[in-house]
Amino acid sequence: MLNNLAPFLLHWAITAFSLWVASHIFRGITFESTSALVVSALLLGFANAIVKPLLIVLTLPLTLLTFGLFLLVINALVLLLVAALVKGFKVSGFWTALFASIFVSLLSILFGALFSGGDPATTIQMPQGGNWL
Repeated sequence: MLNNLAPFLLHWAITAFSLWVASHIFRGITFESTSALVVSALLLGFANAIVKPLLIVLTLPLTLLTFGLFLLVINALVLLLVAALVKGFKVSGFWTALFASIFVSLLSILFGALFSGGDPATTIQMPQGGNWL
């Protein structure tokens, strides 16, 4: 269990850093405190892992019709959802959320590739075998 803690903390830190950089680039994104930033990064990770796949499945026909571009809208909606849930994290509107979510995604991919170095040991992997329930 502790083997997966380091990659989780690394991804959390990368997401928090990406959100912090985005808040300095986009005027419509603000954090009132460091704790709001840290909680937002954690909640964004959980929302991307749980809520986003559900939204993708529910909007699959629209996603296929737009050749996947609707996924950008889903990313923006997830960011707006996190901003609505976390006190101290504000996103001014949909367009800010759209461009910021693209920026955060690209920056997270870049830093994830730099810090993990493509090492499979640093990626979070699902358990092999065993019973899930």
